[in-house]
Amino acid sequence: MTDTPPPFLPFARPDIGDAEIAAVTETLRSGWVTTGPKARTFEQAFTDYLGGNGLQSIAVNSATAGLHLALEALGIGPGDEVIAPTLTFTATVEVVRYLGADPVLVDVDPVTLNIDPEAIRAAITPATRAIMPVHYGGLACDMDAILAIAREHGLKVVEDAAHALPTTWQGRLVGQLDSDVTVFSFYANKTITTGEGGMAVTRDPKLAERMRVMRLHGMSRDAFDRFTSKTPAWYYEVVAPGFKYNLTDTAAALGLVQLQRLPQFLQRREHLAARYHAQLAGLPLVLPACAPTGDVHAWHLYVIRLAPDACMGRDALIQALSDRGIGTSVHYVPLHRHPYWRDRYGLAPEQFPQADAAYQAMLSLPLFTAMQDSDQDRVIAALREVLG
Repeated sequence: MTDTPPPFLPFARPDIGDAEIAAVTETLRSGWVTTGPKARTFEQAFTDYLGGNGLQSIAVNSATAGLHLALEALGIGPGDEVIAPTLTFTATVEVVRYLGADPVLVDVDPVTLNIDPEAIRAAITPATRAIMPVHYGGLACDMDAILAIAREHGLKVVEDAAHALPTTWQGRLVGQLDSDVTVFSFYANKTITTGEGGMAVTRDPKLAERMRVMRLHGMSRDAFDRFTSKTPAWYYEVVAPGFKYNLTDTAAALGLVQLQRLPQFLQRREHLAARYHAQLAGLPLVLPACAPTGDVHAWHLYVIRLAPDACMGRDALIQALSDRGIGTSVHYVPLHRHPYWRDRYGLAPEQFPQADAAYQAMLSLPLFTAMQDSDQDRVIAALREVLG
């Protein structure tokens, strides 16, 4: 009789407990299943988590929606250029095209895999209007350099912080920095989840107002106001051709509990990342960069790269781990390799040597808060077996 193989270990899995289930159930029973009091409470709780200080949080149904709202509120449109890294998910720059503007893709730093400030500087033209840094994997970009470039050239900064809760830069939480808008993701595999969802954060009250109006069909009053206001509930005015980007109360109820658990989630992710660092040392791997001393890496992803002297390539390693019941992923196929972006803008790998080399060697190992040390031991043992 053969031994039963261990269950498949996924790359990621949401950490949903009884408290989240109870909160969603309570909301369903309340009758508020679309945008209502829970969404407002979640926005305020998120602002409070980031420390207030004039911030406003706008809950949306995805980070993609938040990025779109941010650029629209900043007036980005046809003829404008927005600089972003090629090593990101397509959502970062597809929103630029939604508005008829053009993304300008640039290379990344070979150590951090974050956008290279010098590549930003070299890409600026008279049409450049904004910079969209992506805090890759949960490690903050060099925001001092990026914000200095933006100030020098009169550019807007929209941070794609989909990976970056609760990342810090120079001791300040991402979301508290001096950019125009910061957008977080609460997708299923992120550091907290609402299933689908996101949050746009800004200190600029005019941007906040515009994003709120455009979030729900360009109406001058959102759904919650119409059902709680003392004025006639049926009356509203459409002031712009808006979108349908609001977050539901059921999602917000889940998010409120997840936000309360974020300190414990971070502690678990840091623990797992430290174990990987210690146990994978000595293998033919480039391990991910850690945050500078005193700062926080959110460890949304743990991305390894095969060293040139490794005994196998990236695709073979993914297959070897899969054969042993271990799921992995790749973050990301760089945008310059995707047909749409490649063909529209005439992009080639040699224009992005650092991102392209990293892509060909990288894979993301399982890292999620419900993962047990014994699960991680399986990953480490498998890597030692096939690479040692």
